[in-house]
Amino acid sequence: MKSALLVVDVQRDVVANAYRRDAVIGNISELVNRARNLNVLIIWVQHSDDELIEGSDGWAYVPELRFEQGEPVIHKRYGDSFEGTNLEVLLRAEGIERLIVCGAQTDACIRSTLHGAIARGYSATLVSDAHTTDDCDYAQPSLTAEQVIAHTNFYWNWQRTPSAMGGTATTSEVVFND
Repeated sequence: MKSALLVVDVQRDVVANAYRRDAVIGNISELVNRARNLNVLIIWVQHSDDELIEGSDGWAYVPELRFEQGEPVIHKRYGDSFEGTNLEVLLRAEGIERLIVCGAQTDACIRSTLHGAIARGYSATLVSDAHTTDDCDYAQPSLTAEQVIAHTNFYWNWQRTPSAMGGTATTSEVVFND
């Protein structure tokens, strides 16, 4: 099964206060390096909206992660990286069947993108130690980022459609192409 690494919204303002920020970015960096060494397609996703203004410092990717020449960048305005973008066209053109997903925010763009992937027939592996979010103070009762991440890792293991599977793997367990 041909895979691609999908790095979602690891932008300065998005992860400024994220849970275990440095450790998660370190794991993402490791995944990016492994994917590059194996010639696995890396797709970068970059969000913008009324609060995260395209071209601003906060909109930029964190300095620890750098795009390389030829690595596609998907610009989105919705949580699901497929909505209103050419992501699916790119995946089909490259023959991708499975996405390895990492990034931010767990409770928003990560979940939306994971569900968008399997709804479109792509298997999607969430890298359990390479996604993050902030504490969810807006929820009642409030949830810690650690709780949101743990719950997402738990439930994503059981997601299935007739043509696609969810699942999780740690950074060290990720296998790019089966």
